[in-house]
Amino acid sequence: MKLYNILLKEFAKAQLGYAAIAIIGQSCLGSIAIMLALMSDLPMGVKFGFLFLVTIFCMAFNAAVLAQLRSKTTFNLLILSVLFSMFVIVFQWV
Repeated sequence: MKLYNILLKEFAKAQLGYAAIAIIGQSCLGSIAIMLALMSDLPMGVKFGFLFLVTIFCMAFNAAVLAQLRSKTTFNLLILSVLFSMFVIVFQWV
């Protein structure tokens, strides 16, 4: 929890700059997650479920940045988006 608070304070100090960098990073990570999911041998329903969820989480963060929501909300959406994309990537290798 201490690390979270430190990162949140740093994100809030320069939200505009960090948000711009984060959009690029989390979008690339989401793209990799979707590419791996669609290339896998999973059933088509699971593939499209991953596609839907990764897209929704990435778009939610992008919308939070564009709407200039509070720093904490934007930061939490970034964490959620990155963690879910990482989950999809790791799920492909297990």
